[in-house]
Amino acid sequence: MNIDELKFEKLDFSDVKTLANWAQQEGWNVGAHDVEVYFTTDPDGFYGFHYNSELIAGGSIVSYNGEFGFMGFFIVKPNYRAHGIGRKLWYQRRDMLLSRLNKNAAIGMDGVVAMQSFYQKGGFEIAFRDVRYEKKGTAFTIDSNISSIEATDFENILAYDKQCFGFSRPQFLKPWLQLPLNKTFKYVENGELKGFAIVRKATIGYKICPLFADNLKTADELYKACLNAVSGELLYIDIPMINEDAKALVKKHEATYIFECARMYLGNPPKVDVNKIFGITTFELG
Repeated sequence: MNIDELKFEKLDFSDVKTLANWAQQEGWNVGAHDVEVYFTTDPDGFYGFHYNSELIAGGSIVSYNGEFGFMGFFIVKPNYRAHGIGRKLWYQRRDMLLSRLNKNAAIGMDGVVAMQSFYQKGGFEIAFRDVRYEKKGTAFTIDSNISSIEATDFENILAYDKQCFGFSRPQFLKPWLQLPLNKTFKYVENGELKGFAIVRKATIGYKICPLFADNLKTADELYKACLNAVSGELLYIDIPMINEDAKALVKKHEATYIFECARMYLGNPPKVDVNKIFGITTFELG
């Protein structure tokens, strides 16, 4: 095939669902309703290649109000690999996202180990390793400061999320909190929010997405609440290895290493409180 004949086009919701189906076949363990939230976050944030009207590759290039971008969900249909399509699409997506952002806005992504050198050639630099750990849910006594997140908590949750993500993302966070089968937890002490966690159903088990907390003690109580909520099921958490307390958390609970990526940035990394990040939100949208 002649890759110059490929059409670089914005993807619709049906196309993004197709990407999710491919990802599931590759073992990405996506959530059943992830795509709905991804697309709602930025309907103009998905591009790919069509060949003879067939979608053959795509990925996300989500803009957060022009202030920050995130690339992810990058996948090529298996029978079209090894033709340079992925390379061509990645660079076109990067350049398209840059054109959608404010001047000097950064782009983030999570790169698998095998592709990190390629992404570095494209201008991205590694900020930290993020490692996925697995543990089976088990019963715990829940701290009295922990309760479910309610609609009236949203503004406080949004403000706390901004400390850890770097930018306000209500268009993502609101539907993310409301995903079917979600478990949500907040830690409030003396009327002050000290951390929160979201657990969503994946194809296999559940994923923490995210776990943000003021300190290790609070994070530990939130992690136990998450484990308690999915007793007997596998629970996954993606921790930034730059946070020593996050490493201590998974070590204490004897969670098992699964695989790793690296959070990478093109431009200046967002100003975030890394010590509050015990579990990142997603590899697809940041």
